[in-house]
This record gives sequence, C-alpha cells and structure tokens, in this order.
Amino acid sequence: MDAFGRRLRASLRLKRNSWVPREEAREGRKETEETIREPSLSNYTGGPHFFEYLFVVSLKKNNSGDDYEPTITYQFPKRENLLRGQQEEEERLHGAIPLFCFPDGNEWAPLTEYPRETFSFVLTNMDGTRKIGYCRRLLPAGPGPRLPRVYCIISCIGCFGLFSKILDEVEKRHQISMAVIYPFMQGLRESAFPAPGKTVTLKSFIPDSGTEFISLTRPLDSRLEHVDLRSLLRCLSHEQILQIFASTVLERRIIFLAEDLSTLSQCIHAAAALLYPFSWAHTYIPVVPERLLDTVCSPTPFMVGVQKRFIQDVLDSPMEEVLLVDLCEGSFLKSVGDEGDVLPPKLQNAILSSLAQGNNDLQTLEQVNEHVSGPFVQFFIRTVGHYASYIKWGPDGQGSFQERSFCKALPSKTSRRFVKKFVKTQLFSLFIQEAEKSRTPHAGYFRQKITEYEEQKKQKKPKEQTVK
Repeated sequence: MDAFGRRLRASLRLKRNSWVPREEAREGRKETEETIREPSLSNYTGGPHFFEYLFVVSLKKNNSGDDYEPTITYQFPKRENLLRGQQEEEERLHGAIPLFCFPDGNEWAPLTEYPRETFSFVLTNMDGTRKIGYCRRLLPAGPGPRLPRVYCIISCIGCFGLFSKILDEVEKRHQISMAVIYPFMQGLRESAFPAPGKTVTLKSFIPDSGTEFISLTRPLDSRLEHVDLRSLLRCLSHEQILQIFASTVLERRIIFLAEDLSTLSQCIHAAAALLYPFSWAHTYIPVVPERLLDTVCSPTPFMVGVQKRFIQDVLDSPMEEVLLVDLCEGSFLKSVGDEGDVLPPKLQNAILSSLAQGNNDLQTLEQVNEHVSGPFVQFFIRTVGHYASYIKWGPDGQGSFQERSFCKALPSKTSRRFVKKFVKTQLFSLFIQEAEKSRTPHAGYFRQKITEYEEQKKQKKPKEQTVK
C-alpha cells in the first residue's frame, strides 16, 4: 500500500467515531479491524436539512510533480463558519472524500472529452448514523484539454433522484462562477427537507438569466427513494437477481464488477434495497477505491463494487466463498454453487412469476421499483411475517423472541429449513432486537403488508371450507 493509502487508512481510523468504524459483530464473531456499514435508510417524514456539506474535488499535481492527486478545492459551508465539533468531523471527511470521489487510481492527464458520471458512496459512524456522498464527475467547461472534477454533496438523507437534480443545478452554476453556487446552497441548506410526496421551491438568481424558481419533489413512496431498481434489470436476468438475493440473505461475500461508477453504485444500492425490511449491516462499499482493494480478501461478509479494470487484481486475491457478478456481461464469474437452492423452491417460483408479469405496463421509476421490490417483500412476509406473534413480553415491557416456536410455526419443511438459517443472521438479529423494544409494532410499510396478507388469508379460508 502506498503512502497516500496509508494516510487514508490512518485518517479513517481517527478516534472511536471514525467514518470507517468497526463492525458491530454478533456474539462469538470476531470483529473485523474496520468496515463500512449501511444501516437502514431512515424514513424521514420531512424536516432535516437537505445536506451538510458541498465539496468540489479537483486533480492537482502531487508533491513530486509527476502525477495528479485528488484534492478538495472548494467547500460549503466554509471552514471558518463551522462549530468546533463540526470542524473535527469535517477533518475526518477531508481524509476520505477525495479518494471516494476518484476511486479509480487512474494516472490522470488533461482530456478534451470525458463522459459525465453520477454515483454515490456511504460512510457510517459507530453510532449507526450514516452519511451519503452524492457525486457528479465531469469535465468542466473550457477550451483545450482539462482534468475531470467532482461535485460531492454530503447528506444524511437517502434520496438519489432528488440529489441528482440538485447536482444539475450546482453544475450549471459552477460553469458561470463559484460565487453563484453559494446563494443557491445557502437557500437549500436553510430549507427543510420535504415530506414524502411534497415539493419545496427555491428562488435563485443567476446572472444574465434572472431569478429562477427550482422545484424539488420527493417521491411519495419514501421506502425506495434511494434506489433505481431498473439498474439490476438492465444488467441481470430475474434468475440472477434472485440468486444475488439468496446470497445477501445468508450474508455472504458479494463483489459487483462494472466499467463505470454509476452502474456499480446503482446496482449495489438496488441489491441492498431488496432486503427490506432488513438492513445489510456488514462491509458495504458501492465503489471500492483502488487503494482499498484488499477489502475483497476479508473473511467476513461484504457487499462491494469494483471497477472492471481491476478484475485481474480481484481474481488474483485470496477469497473465500464469494459471488463475483460481472454487470457488463450479465454473468457470474465465481459462485458458491448453491445459490439456486438457498430459498424454498415454491417461493422462488412465486418471485420469478411476479417479476415476469406486467413489465410492459411499467412507465415510471416508482412503478418499476414497486414491481421489482414487491415480490421480495412478499417473500419475507410468507417466511418471517409472523414474528410479532412470537415475542413474549415481560412485566417490564421488554420483549423476548421465541425462536424455536417461531420456526416450528411454518407448515412448509423447505421454509422451516430456510428460516432456521436466516434467524441466525445479523440481518434478522438486528431487526428482531428493534421489535423486542416496543409491544406496539411500528406501523410502517412492512407491517401494513403483513396485515393485508393476513386479511387475505382469512377471506380465503371460508371460501375453501365452502368448496369442501
């Protein structure tokens, strides 16, 4: 590892609340030295600030003068306007952000053409809070050869479509002047994040164009506002998506390969989203920087994205049981071999059947997301949706999950076999720990779908008895 890589790891290890924390491991599982985790994306009802920081990351000559190194050349709010605690956090971010904005390890040179890319990364704190970096990398306007530049917005809110539009506005203003960005970002920072389905309108003045009104609308279904599930459909077959899902529910090691950063970050977020209402709690890096490629040698679960230019480095790395997904070719380069046998056959067929139906009627991103995610939500309802009935409540109001009777309640042998493995995962453990805290289940989307499913079963039962 080179000097820059060592400095990065050192900066990411700062203090206990570093942005690359230790994994909160299950009892009896040895903690890894460092991981990047993604907990569940919070269902914000409106109110928090849109963002915390805006950074511009440019390529500057390094000390030796023979190569370019990513460097933060602009930030909002400015350092002198930050409180002391914010300054400490910002210093840690300064150590990580340049590398995640330029993860490729290219030997950069001035260019006349470069395709714009929009991608993201996730940084998670020890207390479970997380920050997302929304990035737009492009060639700035100007004559002659130029170096790519990245606009990076740091926010604790997961809403990729909305932040992509914000990046459009930042890019447009930066082409005029850096000074034009400040009033727009200040107005955005002072605005409350809209509730699901609501719109916030910002007034912004642009020289030679006058005053503009910019409307930012949040999707009505906030559960999936942080993903674009079309990315998986473009790259993989339904059967392959199902096998990736099978690997994630057993918390295995999964590596995605693609040429561009956008495809990597979109697909890895999409794969993690299929776990709803559960959350991937292990190493999670949408785009692994070149200097951190040794992540793929980790013996613990991970879900990472690697640019295909590093495929030989990945193949040469010592890896234990991994699913290696080539998103460019739509193929698996490595697999454990049993991915098609993890899930109960009847429920696998139900998922594939649902995915194959009604595709021609899907027009909006929201419709695609609901169509793709719906069968996986139903899978969890049919396998673990009865969890609330098997939490025993003590006089102190603390719940205790009855694992054995919960598993035995399933009539299907194949479903029982799957669930006995699934309840041992950190996915399920973290979910059930939250459920044990309150006797009144959280009235979220999953709870709503469980209620609908149970009502359908009640209505179906009398009809079956009538037929008999």
